[in-house]
Formats: sequence, C-alpha cells, structure tokens
Amino acid sequence: MAQRETWTSRAGFIFAAVGSAVGLGNIWSFPFQTASNGGAAFLVVYLLAVFLIGFPTMLIEFTIGRRSKQNAVSAFAELGYGDWTFAGAIGVFASFITLAFYSVVGGWVISYIVGSVTGAYLGDAGAYFGSVSSGLVAVGAHAVFIAVTIGIVAFGVADGIERATKFMIPAILVLLVGLAAWASTLPGAGAGYSYYLSPDFSVIASNFADIVPAAMGQAFFTLSLGFGVMIAYASYLGRDDSLPGDSAIIVVLNTIVALLAGFAVFPILAATSGVGDASGGAGTAFIALAGAFGQLPAGQIIGLVFFVVLLFAALSSSISLLEAPTSYVVDSQGMERRTVAIGIGAVAFVLGIAPAYGYVGLFNDLVFNVLLPVAVLFIALFVGWVANREAVDELGRGSSIGEGATTIWLWWVRIVVPIAVIVTLYLGVTSFYTGLTTGAYF
Repeated sequence: MAQRETWTSRAGFIFAAVGSAVGLGNIWSFPFQTASNGGAAFLVVYLLAVFLIGFPTMLIEFTIGRRSKQNAVSAFAELGYGDWTFAGAIGVFASFITLAFYSVVGGWVISYIVGSVTGAYLGDAGAYFGSVSSGLVAVGAHAVFIAVTIGIVAFGVADGIERATKFMIPAILVLLVGLAAWASTLPGAGAGYSYYLSPDFSVIASNFADIVPAAMGQAFFTLSLGFGVMIAYASYLGRDDSLPGDSAIIVVLNTIVALLAGFAVFPILAATSGVGDASGGAGTAFIALAGAFGQLPAGQIIGLVFFVVLLFAALSSSISLLEAPTSYVVDSQGMERRTVAIGIGAVAFVLGIAPAYGYVGLFNDLVFNVLLPVAVLFIALFVGWVANREAVDELGRGSSIGEGATTIWLWWVRIVVPIAVIVTLYLGVTSFYTGLTTGAYF
C-alpha cells in the first residue's frame, strides 16, 4: 500500500482547514442568516456558538484525526472503538449530501461571474437569478463547478488541496478587505453598520426557537464541523503540531472572514435596497446583492470582484467536502485517489440534479438542522465519555496546554456541548419536520 500523504507544513494544514471553514457559509450564508434573524442579535448568538461550542468541537475532531491517522469512518476502529464507526459515517454522509447541493450553489456563482462580465444581471437581478438557478443552465454550471473540485482533490493532499488553498485564502482576505473598505464610503453605510452591530436582545427572547438552531447550524457549517472533514485533515498532521493553537488560528481567521463579509454586504444593502430586503431563501443573496450592484457606480466591476471572492470561498470548502468521502475509500480500499475522487464526484453530481431543479432549501435544511447536530452530538459523546483518555493525551501533544485546561475542556465536551447540541437538534428537527409537512420545500 502506498505511503499515506501528509501536509508539507503546518501552514499548509492551517490554510487547508481555514479554506474548508471559509466557504459559502461565510460569504453567502452568514450575512443573510444574520439579516433573516434579527441582525446584530443573531451575530451575538452566532459568536457565542462559534467560541463556546465550535472551538471545543474542532478540538474533538482534531484529536480523533491525529490520534488515529485515519479518515472519519476508519478512525474509530483504529482507536479500538469499532462500535462507534457509525458516528464518523454520519459525518461523511453529511459531507457527501452537502457537496451535492453546495456544488449547485457554486454553479450559481460561476453564472454570476459570467453575468458580471456581460452585465446580464444589472437590469433585472430577479429575472437573471430565475434564469440561472434552476434547469439545464444550473445543471451545466453545477457540472463545471464539481469538475474543478474533482480536479483539485484528485491531485492529492499536498499538490492539490494544500496548493490551491494557499492561493485562495490570502486572495479571499485581500479582496474582502478591499470590498469592505469600499463599502464604508457608500452613502447610508452607517445604517448598515447599525443593523449589523447594534443588537436588540429582545429579538433573541422572542425568536429563540429560530435564532438558536440557525446560529448553531451556521457555526457548525462555517467551521466544517460534523462533516468528518476536520478528522480527515488532522489525520495528515504530525505529532508536534499544537492542536489548541492551530484550532484557535482557524476559528479566529474564519470568524474574521465572516465578519468582513458582513462589513461588505450590509453597507451595500443599506445604500441601495435596505437591509430588510436581505432576508429570505437560498437565492436572496444573489438577488439582493446583484440588484444592489446594478444601482452603484462601478457596480459591474464590484460585482465581478465579489463573485470571484465567492467562487474561491466555495471551492476552498467543496474540496474538503469531497476529501472526506475520498479519504475514506482511499484508506479503506487502497484505491487510487484520482479514480475515487472522480467516482464520488460523479455520484454527487447526479444527486445534485435535484437541487439544481429547485430543492436547495430541502438539502440545506436537512444538513443544517439534522445531520450536522447529530454528527457533532455523537463525536462529543464519544470523546467525552468513551475515548477521553486518548483525547486528553492527544490534546497535550505538541502544545503547552496544562492539565487544568484539558480537564476543563473534557468536562465542557462531556456536558455543555451535548446539552447545547441536543437543544439545537430538537429545534432543528421540529423546524425541518414543519417544512416537510407544510410543503415548504416542494
């Protein structure tokens, strides 16, 4: 069997993990989740979810991955707990389902890059979205996006994923900073900042059942938790890397990108259609922003820059979503990586035809509200109550973290994380069931 691949450097791992976390969830979903759920009130709950639940959960996945040196499914058997393999399988399944609909949204981004060059969406943003978001055009763009994703993963960990993310992540940061700086000069930008940064806590109390699962799901999605991705990525790490240090860098960078997206989007909306128009379904981001670009000086150029950022973000995450199932098949079956990536990507393309014909919302809510909380719950219970000695030992390798800190982390993972996830799961399943029974997804 060929020697298992590794990252060429610590920076390579961090860029790849940040790339997985920094995706459409930050730039497409986050600003519009914020707008749909009370603005700054949602932002507060989201930040709490990221640092109090997301950060400890990332350490869970990193300890499993590096300790086992295996993919998210095989890791549990490698650690001697084969009965828990299902926990990793749920994550890999979530990753595959997400890739199918995520690629469709990535295809929308490609269509909007073309529309930025031609100016096609500037006259009627809603009509343009309707023409590219469903049907054969959406399927074709979906095919292009997933083909690029397959190509990057097929080249391997170092030559494909690491090399691509080392280029894309700095590009995303530079372009987003530029967009945010430009947006700050727009008339009316202050109203956007006020909506984004001045929380009304009564909104949380009155909309608790909507805001909490949305914020938790957004935190898991944007940090790539519950997909098995971070287990797979950590499995390529060396023993001398500091897991707490790397996790902190990844979480902070990911949060910075999400916040920057808000600083770019809300002033633009406030200067044109108003922040209230940002709420709505999966396509609202494209309609609201594309319409805003059509009303601004140099809007066509700004639109092109924004959608290029969105494309880099989408690709940096989609390659991790494909890597999770690919690493499982390569590790367990000893098959050639390129063949596996093409095969899994092709099946994801076929599954993605359904969201390409209008079912993005169904797939999105299934992942956000059900699959990710279930996967996170099981891996938290596994590390907290079953493999806790191995996890604590692995957490201390390569770092200066003391016994007191590891003990606090372990009990936090045992008690706080499961309780928070169970509440989120209950609210999320209730919401998803309501959507199914009322026909909201069909």
